[in-house]
Amino acid sequence: MRIFKNKAFSRFTRKAGLDDAALREAVKNANRGLIDADLGGGVIKQRIARTGEGKSGGFRTIILFRAQQRAVFVYGFEKNERDNIRDDELAQFKELAAIMLAYEDREISTSLSTGALIEVKNDEAVP
Repeated sequence: MRIFKNKAFSRFTRKAGLDDAALREAVKNANRGLIDADLGGGVIKQRIARTGEGKSGGFRTIILFRAQQRAVFVYGFEKNERDNIRDDELAQFKELAAIMLAYEDREISTSLSTGALIEVKNDEAVP
């Protein structure tokens, strides 16, 4: 399973203090069926806890997700910033999911080389 984050999400993780281990754990849970919200069209919402705290006051992430194959973190926000994403944002995420989840290796390599995607390195296998 390959895990990626886009450039904007990477900036969010730096500011929020989220590390790649937290992202891997969120994907691991999703692969086990522990999805916080399946928004349809290959888009899920996963909660990630703040360091030393619970998930309820933590972060919300939007992931383009195909089980056991690919996860792309595309958006994140703090629970106290907003309640949820808007319908028009969800529609855009679904369009993006249709494109990115269909990427072949060549398109992924191009996105990695241009910096549009950053691979979340796996220190351990994500089932």
